[in-house]
Amino acid sequence: MAIDQNLPVRNNEGFLEDANAWTHEVAELIAEEDAIELSENHWEIIDFLRFFYTKHEISPPSNRLFVKAVREALGEEKGNSIYLMQLFPGTPAKTACRIAGLPRPTNCL
Repeated sequence: MAIDQNLPVRNNEGFLEDANAWTHEVAELIAEEDAIELSENHWEIIDFLRFFYTKHEISPPSNRLFVKAVREALGEEKGNSIYLMQLFPGTPAKTACRIAGLPRPTNCL
């Protein structure tokens, strides 16, 4: 992984060592590494995740719980695997948490 001078310290999987070092600019740089251009829909999920983390002091521990939490907060249209996978390819919870500057979800591969 190339080290970008504008990014705070990250672990070997690209997650920030300090969630408080996160900014919108940091999110955009991390997303760019995954070829993701952040839209309003991305920011809605990122903002939700940061709120979830502040409230529960943990990232959603799995994709299933991530989808469920989004569904409860934002409704069926956004709280489904297909929608989240389109926004955050691969493992949506892991990718979204990395971009949101949060710790790695505990049960994500």
